[in-house]
Amino acid sequence: MTQSDITATRVKIHGRVQGVWYRGWTAQTAKSLQLAGWVRNCADGSVEAVFEGPSVAVNEMVERCRQGPPHALVRSLEAIEEAPGGATSFDVKRSG
Repeated sequence: MTQSDITATRVKIHGRVQGVWYRGWTAQTAKSLQLAGWVRNCADGSVEAVFEGPSVAVNEMVERCRQGPPHALVRSLEAIEEAPGGATSFDVKRSG
């Protein structure tokens, strides 16, 4: 895989996404897809994440986030491509 195969996408997920294991599910799912990045709860009740890795896997992760874990109710998802930052692991960050 070349560096040009690596992409990054920042997502913001709105709906019932806090208190339903969304961050844990996101970390577990991203790791299963071998993605790097991070996820955190936001003060406005949304969840924000950055996924970095092969474009096929990043796109798959964004699509999975539209559904989320079983108790989540995703109302909307914003996705913005950004420059890869060179992340090497996937982390759950403190709420921001």
